[in-house]
Amino acid sequence: MKKIFALLLGGLLLVGLHAQNLELKDITAGKYYAYGAPEVVSSADGEHYYQAADKNTKIIKYSYKTGLPVETVFDAKTARECSFDSFQGFIMSPDEYRLLVYNEAESIYRHSFKAQYYYYDIRRNHVRKLTENKGKQMVPTFSRDGRMAAYVLDNNIWLAKFDYESESQVTKDGAYGKIINGATDWVYEEEFGTTALIDFSADNNLLAFVRFDESEVPFYQMQLYLGQLYPPVQTFKYPKAGEKNSTVSVQVFDINSMTTRKMKMPEQGIEYIPRIQFLPEGDELAVMTLNREQNVFAMYYANARSTVARQILREDNERYIDSELLNTIHFFGNQFTYVSEKSGYSHIYLYDNNGVQQKQLTSGNYDVTDLLAIDEEKGFVYYQAAEESPLTRAIYKVELKKGTKTKLSTQRGFNTAQFSKNGKHYINSYSNATTPTLSTVHDATGKQLRVLQDNAPLKERLASVKLPVKEFITVKAADGITDLNAYVMKPVDFNPSRKYPLVMIQYSGPNSQEVQDRYKADWTDYLTTQGFIVACVDGRGTGARGQDFRKCTYQNLGIIESDDQIAAARYFASQSYVDKDKIAIWGWSYGGYNVLMSMSRGNGIFKAGIAIAPVTDWRYYDSVYAERFMRTPQQNMDGYVDGSPKTLARNLQGNLLLIHGSADDNVHFQNSMEYAKALINADKHFDMFVFPDKDHSIRGAANRNYLFLKVTNFLKTNM
Repeated sequence: MKKIFALLLGGLLLVGLHAQNLELKDITAGKYYAYGAPEVVSSADGEHYYQAADKNTKIIKYSYKTGLPVETVFDAKTARECSFDSFQGFIMSPDEYRLLVYNEAESIYRHSFKAQYYYYDIRRNHVRKLTENKGKQMVPTFSRDGRMAAYVLDNNIWLAKFDYESESQVTKDGAYGKIINGATDWVYEEEFGTTALIDFSADNNLLAFVRFDESEVPFYQMQLYLGQLYPPVQTFKYPKAGEKNSTVSVQVFDINSMTTRKMKMPEQGIEYIPRIQFLPEGDELAVMTLNREQNVFAMYYANARSTVARQILREDNERYIDSELLNTIHFFGNQFTYVSEKSGYSHIYLYDNNGVQQKQLTSGNYDVTDLLAIDEEKGFVYYQAAEESPLTRAIYKVELKKGTKTKLSTQRGFNTAQFSKNGKHYINSYSNATTPTLSTVHDATGKQLRVLQDNAPLKERLASVKLPVKEFITVKAADGITDLNAYVMKPVDFNPSRKYPLVMIQYSGPNSQEVQDRYKADWTDYLTTQGFIVACVDGRGTGARGQDFRKCTYQNLGIIESDDQIAAARYFASQSYVDKDKIAIWGWSYGGYNVLMSMSRGNGIFKAGIAIAPVTDWRYYDSVYAERFMRTPQQNMDGYVDGSPKTLARNLQGNLLLIHGSADDNVHFQNSMEYAKALINADKHFDMFVFPDKDHSIRGAANRNYLFLKVTNFLKTNM
């Protein structure tokens, strides 16, 4: 929920807006888009990368060092028996002799899709369909030697052997709404960020996968309206807070004997298996698990042949474990890394394969925000951290043996990095509040080798205009003690003797962050041209400030977050340039939820509010997200009731615009319909707008232009 929703708050990653002659339609159409580093696929040696080229008709191998092409590994025009002119994406095999390319991609949910995949043998320059089976395929996965691939078709796993041009069916019990093999259900995709749980062993003889039994998960039905005389209903399994989840088990298929074994995991304490991975050597499979409360993480090594599992690592947390930290586990040799919050901040730890902690590699009152790569040969771990400030990110490396830390990024602001295999090279993308993205290629020492993207055309446009500037400030939280990071944007013709209406934008969800020294602009820049001041405050519960700060809202979502937005509004109301009677609050998803909480608890401080796709009762949201922060309704009914805008509907003060997409599979339209009923019952008048058949993102330039123009006009009329 967090990552995607935080992006929604910013809309498109748009930059450099003309503050006087700015058209909203130019923003929503992407006219001021700042290009970042392209997604590339590293070669095994870490010296080269693969990238689609010439409008996705070719795949070319480039040198990291020089940027020059080394060879064309695929060309749709010259490949033998190629039936398509271009492709939508590709997967390179580990041995780099084979490719899977796909077309006709069909979206399922936010990340998942099925497509027609084609197998391409680079040495033979030959293309053929991955399978002759009817239906599109999902999540194809190469074996370690590249000679096989497993894929999912109609919830079953198939195995293709390229040397023999043959395939066999691994599972046969897959069925819609009942059994999923290898792929994941809706809630795993949304909240654990994974669409596949499938892996080959190092010797390519074993195939592990997670089997989902979602038979007892309730169906959710969502009406579609457009394009048919009798509109259909979309039906899918969606576990809401306190309801049944999928039952998961770990299976291993022996490719030679064609037998499947179920791993003997503990019967108690395992609700979720967000990740599995075979170790670099041998038959042991790492199985990473969480209990239903998500406050106990345990990793087991399951012997794929004996099926016996032994616990290697366990971590308990009095609140919850951030499941994203499971992605920081990297196996190499007989060791692995793991980022833990046990010191109060997120830091990197090194363990041996018996689960014995070897050392803590980073420390201090700051968060490591990403573990990027490991160079086993030279003994370095590369990572991103908010060490200098929660508003910034820098790239570092730390030596495994001595623990010596070196900062690699040189410019203060927001740095991200894509590393090649083994950390030999990386692409650094840098920006700050006044500088568009600069993407550069570096070697492992941090030395810049070349510029990949400098957004020069955009810089030329920006040089001729005067833009609203983000002024970074701090304001006090509702406790009167804690400093909260914030920014303010004023009209370019700002007159300090005037009083301006103020619009506060926010997201406010757990571990999210909107106030960053990063180049990002959106419809709010246009809003400043319409005579508004815009402010954004990251309240308590947001990210990059340690575990206690981000987890203080545990079991009481909506209370501290709204208190802090209310306190910030009162601070701004005291400023000479703000009209204290014209303060509004805006938010999308969790931000929309907090709009409703703030307007209901703010005693009239907000003259207006806009809530887009809001949760209005956590009992309507999915089990993994809601229970991570609230536990189940059965365990914490008071928290659910107190944190529900429905409960507080009678206290709503201010002019409200409620917006939702009717085909939102994430935050269901049910939330807004139930809330509308609560407002009607409380005799509270409000405005409501529905985007027909649109999902949570309400995508499309025309839709976004319509939405933000409606929001702007509502603010002008109701403040």
